Amino acid sequence: MASASNRLTTVISTKGQVILPKTIRDRRHWSAGTRLTVEDTGDGVLLKPAPLFEPTTVAQVAGSLAYDGPALSLADMDAAVAAEAKRRARD
Repeated sequence: MASASNRLTTVISTKGQVILPKTIRDRRHWSAGTRLTVEDTGDGVLLKPAPLFEPTTVAQVAGSLAYDGPALSLADMDAAVAAEAKRRARD
């Protein structure tokens, strides 16, 4: 736990903005534009990086993989992956 002599302080602006000290931003790798979640806890306010994507369920993700067609062999799938890799290498 930090002692009182090495604690960092900041000020709330008239717009309710708070500047996080550079040492904390650097340690957390939080650059300008980083989105944070704000949680009110019993001990104070907790800031955490916001997730990049909305939470999903297995059903939502698995549902995006639906395939309507004849079953493909492993050789057919390998050939499709290789063809896509080759296409991306050209782009």
